Amino acid sequence: MRPLTDRCPKPLLKVRGRPLIVWHILNLVRAGISEIVINHAYLGTMIEDALGDGAQFGARIRYSAEGTALETAGGIAKARHLLGEEPFVALAADVYCPHFNFEQVKDVLQEHDVWGKPHPAHQRDVAWLYLVKNPTHNPRGDFTLKNFTVANDGEPRLTFSGIGVYRPGMFDSVQPGEPAKLATLLREYAARGQVGGELYRGDWTDVGTAERLAELNAPWTGKPS
Repeated sequence: MRPLTDRCPKPLLKVRGRPLIVWHILNLVRAGISEIVINHAYLGTMIEDALGDGAQFGARIRYSAEGTALETAGGIAKARHLLGEEPFVALAADVYCPHFNFEQVKDVLQEHDVWGKPHPAHQRDVAWLYLVKNPTHNPRGDFTLKNFTVANDGEPRLTFSGIGVYRPGMFDSVQPGEPAKLATLLREYAARGQVGGELYRGDWTDVGTAERLAELNAPWTGKPS
């Protein structure tokens, strides 16, 4: 993303006049999710200065400053004291999905079956992932999906969107302050059959390059791109 990110953290890059992270915040608040924790490292003070305490969006924002980037799982482990003990939604700030309805994340990790019987702890899903069709930059995908169960192997392949719901206990093995990749944990639990998920069919872009950002901000011509 350089030189764009030399002086601006990626979450503050704008799509259609609005920072990427603000698209997420507004969609979360619209769904009634107003308690937000933001992990940051590179140029993180700029994010705090831009978003403040979240009041301007109808949210309450707290920050977990990492200093050195800890990867996704490491960042979550460091922020555990801010997240509570209930399942929470986590998302990558640099994806653009303007129509994602966060209402759907509220009850995907169930404690009981349809008859009210508790699921045994070792059989409960610890994560619920939203997968998308493979973009051109990730043609091999990340996981497979069958009957709402995410698996490491098989076909057809799908790509993890960067949006997921997690039980806090999933991160018990991660030492706070140590870098840790989320993908490693997800693959471990998927191998045990404890990761659920579904296909998200709405607009979604991983804004990982300056070219993709430019495409999102390009004037509408009325012709297919």
